Amino acid sequence: MSGIGWLFDAMDVILISFLLAPITREFGLAPTQTGLIASAGFVGMFLGAAVSGRLADRYGRRVVFQATLVLFSVGALLSAAAPTFETLLAARVVAGLGLGGELPVVATLVSELSPRAARGRMIVLLESFWAYGTLAAGLIAIGVIPAYGWRWAFVVGAVPALYVAYLRRALPESPRFLAERGRTAEADAVVRRVERAGGGALLTLAPAVPPARGGRTRAGELLAPAYRRRTAMLWILWFGITLSYYGIFLYVPSLLVARGLSEVRSNEFFFLSTLAQVPGYFSAAWLVDRWGRRPTLVTYLVGTAVAAVLFGNAGTGTLAFVWAALLSFFNLGAWGIVYAYSPELYPTQVRATGAGVAAAVGRVGGIIGPFLTPVLVPLIAQSGVFALFMALLLVTAAAVWLLAEETKGRSLEEIAGPVAA
Repeated sequence: MSGIGWLFDAMDVILISFLLAPITREFGLAPTQTGLIASAGFVGMFLGAAVSGRLADRYGRRVVFQATLVLFSVGALLSAAAPTFETLLAARVVAGLGLGGELPVVATLVSELSPRAARGRMIVLLESFWAYGTLAAGLIAIGVIPAYGWRWAFVVGAVPALYVAYLRRALPESPRFLAERGRTAEADAVVRRVERAGGGALLTLAPAVPPARGGRTRAGELLAPAYRRRTAMLWILWFGITLSYYGIFLYVPSLLVARGLSEVRSNEFFFLSTLAQVPGYFSAAWLVDRWGRRPTLVTYLVGTAVAAVLFGNAGTGTLAFVWAALLSFFNLGAWGIVYAYSPELYPTQVRATGAGVAAAVGRVGGIIGPFLTPVLVPLIAQSGVFALFMALLLVTAAAVWLLAEETKGRSLEEIAGPVAA
């Protein structure tokens, strides 16, 4: 239920790269207005990520992650019905509010329901639904948009997402959140429900540590001495990976058109290269609880950097496809680890807030990215732009290597204790 919502979110984000051209034609938009359409959703994602984490730490994970998917669906339906450029812009902000709020809260809930030995793998597999949403966007671009137009592309994502939001009512609240709020009977009932579903009592291989009772908390605690280094690492990581992702992947089809491919062929090229996202996620899921978060993440960030510069200097042949596929493989594998890492580094009372604020910092990169690529390509060519992305990704990998601590095999309560040296 968590992952299917993620699928629809990804489908909406990636669809924009296919819809910008027909939207621009219908409304007769100038280039700057087209850029605003691309960035409006990211403005909403910034606000949604910043606010939803705080709400989830105050009112609970489940209620917020139900509401965000409904909000996203409403925004997508409003986008489909938008009669003018201005109303479409507002609708994209509404959809972004739901999308930005959905992802960090869902990752927090699944993290708090996962056993320590498999927590990293489960979050990476949760994030792998983004790949399925990307593939669905490609299928809609090939099958729905040519036959029915861009408005129906939004409807295809919005209506099933509303049904998923309805099904999510059956999901439990985080027992860690309930225990931290003093609702121990409810927390115990959730754990017993999970035990029944799993066919037996949960095994604890180390002394259980209950979440600290938090009471009122402030977002400023993310910069407290105990968490300052973790917060700095997360903010750099989120900004670097988000800016590079949206600066690259939203424009792959149009960049291929500029290299000489037809619009249809470039969409097919992009769709087929994104199939590599699936093994990228699965390989990261396998490594993250064996090799560890930090070395796996650094390896995948460096792999993304190398694939980016090679793709930026390729044409439209077989090698270009190989580099594009490796770009998808490494970048989306890294994304899975980012979502595994983010909620692990804070205590229960500010866990969703920490993940949400980090995601909001990343969304600043998401706002910049759609403007950056089309502005820089005429100045320094595609090869120069991808060299800049390579440099950004290498700086991000260095920050993770120098500032991150390893969380593999540790419970959330152990990680939230004294910071490891």
